[in-house]
Amino acid sequence: MRLALVAAGIGCLALLSLAVIRASDGRAGDREGAMGNPDKPSDTELKKRLTPEQYQVTQHEATEPPFHNAFWDNKKAGIYIDVVSGEPLFSSLDKFDSGTGWPSFTRPIDKENLVEHDDRRLFMHRTEVRSKHADSHLGHVFPDGPGPTGLRYCINSASLRFIPVEKLEEEGYGRYLALFKTPGTKDPTP
Repeated sequence: MRLALVAAGIGCLALLSLAVIRASDGRAGDREGAMGNPDKPSDTELKKRLTPEQYQVTQHEATEPPFHNAFWDNKKAGIYIDVVSGEPLFSSLDKFDSGTGWPSFTRPIDKENLVEHDDRRLFMHRTEVRSKHADSHLGHVFPDGPGPTGLRYCINSASLRFIPVEKLEEEGYGRYLALFKTPGTKDPTP
């Protein structure tokens, strides 16, 4: 009985600690500040526009299930953008199979579009990755990836929208076509 009470007390303290960490991590104010950002729609608009899973992942740091998401095994050429703001985030050229069941990348298209935060939730230390302009939760970055960076950006598909190479120009991302051209080859678009 006494052991059960101690275990329950530890569990309550852990939950309380998690709540304190979440309340004091500074992001709540950042997220509210992002609401004035033209790249981020209002919460009401986000609930209408996003699927429930996209909303929970991007706005409430949820995690989608591994191997049961849109892009974990996508092998098409193109770029991945923030589902909320359209910020260009990752390229298929930097995507690799990490065996985790989530899309994994060695680097972002432009590091300026990402913000990293210390994440101590779930009783572990990780580095959370968020989009800079919309403040969308994307996933985490780990120092166990392949070369050339040694990093693994483990990203939720629900936070991304994929634009195939052949639609980059049409969707306003034509400047990224150059990533997919190699010297001596034809234009990658059909």
